[in-house]
Amino acid sequence: MKVCMFHLMPYRDLPADFERRYNSAYIDPMWFDVADSDKVGQYYNATLDEMLYAAKAGLHGLCTNQHHQNVYGFMANPSIMGAVLARQTNGQNVAIIQLGSTLPSTTPPTRIAEEYAMLDCVSGGRLVAGFPTGLPADATISNGVIPVEQRERFREALALVIKAWSARDVFAWNGRHYQLGMVNLWPRPIQQPHPPIWIPGSGISSTAEYVVGQDHCFCHLSYYGAKNAEQVSDRYWELVARKGRDDNPYRFSFLQLIGVGETDAEAEDLYAEHAEYFFHKLLYTPTYYQAIPGCLEYEALVQSLRHNPRASINLRELKAKDLFDRGFVVVGSPKTVREQLLDGIKRLRMGHLLALLHFGSMPTALCKNNIDLFAREVLPYLADLWDDRYEDRWWPERLKAKRPAAALAAAS
Repeated sequence: MKVCMFHLMPYRDLPADFERRYNSAYIDPMWFDVADSDKVGQYYNATLDEMLYAAKAGLHGLCTNQHHQNVYGFMANPSIMGAVLARQTNGQNVAIIQLGSTLPSTTPPTRIAEEYAMLDCVSGGRLVAGFPTGLPADATISNGVIPVEQRERFREALALVIKAWSARDVFAWNGRHYQLGMVNLWPRPIQQPHPPIWIPGSGISSTAEYVVGQDHCFCHLSYYGAKNAEQVSDRYWELVARKGRDDNPYRFSFLQLIGVGETDAEAEDLYAEHAEYFFHKLLYTPTYYQAIPGCLEYEALVQSLRHNPRASINLRELKAKDLFDRGFVVVGSPKTVREQLLDGIKRLRMGHLLALLHFGSMPTALCKNNIDLFAREVLPYLADLWDDRYEDRWWPERLKAKRPAAALAAAS
């Protein structure tokens, strides 16, 4: 089992009446009304400190991401964050997981191929290359991608990137969306023919079909917790079987918000305001910014119309107790957290847990305390799961030696 620190890098100090003034965390908020560049500089540095702290505590990987024109997470270029993390963790047994640069809105996509190759070289071959198709609001509104072309562009761009990483000769690319007369990438990644590829998605749609078909790792980024993901995971594993792939849990990654305290009561008290901040102010987005016509392919559109339990949930109406009871956030004592996580891990058959140990308005001191308790009291109970039966083919080769998780956690 690989357990990784995921971080969104949100704006941590929005005004109390933010959700009354703005209907979305995306596009609508005006920078000069609610934000401060000095504070944002502090947030970037705090985010890097928190992720480096997680690496020292013994987590297996550090996950960056990319979003645009919103207060929910603004690592606008994850390669910049990844470069700092790669350099500062040299000598540590930790993966640099870019989840990651969005191909459809980057022209030419060989730019991302270059950046990722640099990160693999700087890290000494520890890169996991994540390629999200991109949220509709990011791709269409922020970057002007034609909705019906978003997934076409993504697939062509990824094919170009993979070839650019491993081709032995100069080649020309004459695709539908990208035309390059001479491709001869410098540098090339250490990992050949390419680093492990992870592709995020929010449900089982054409993205999952593509990921399983290409034998990459699928990352389910739902923010609604393992309790509410059984329908998605069941359909995913049915798809894997139908495509003739093996049942290796490492081909499935899952994101979960986690808050650990000394007791259940203390944890609920510590994390309540930050959970409400996350779901009320940051995650809430009206459908007109996500369900943009043309962004979903036909099968995914049919699925969303037939089964979309999230459509009936008004996140801004939920209190912290609702978020905890529904499993959106796993909160409690170390014993409670590890029991809930183990239940979800086994039920969903996840091989990589992406632990969101910072969420919402959480200050750095609380985040580091969360990391400490998680690494010391929870991580050792998860790390050995699956190791005796499956090989993680979606992990950097240089990091595959088994680590003594309990000893690492005790040392931290």
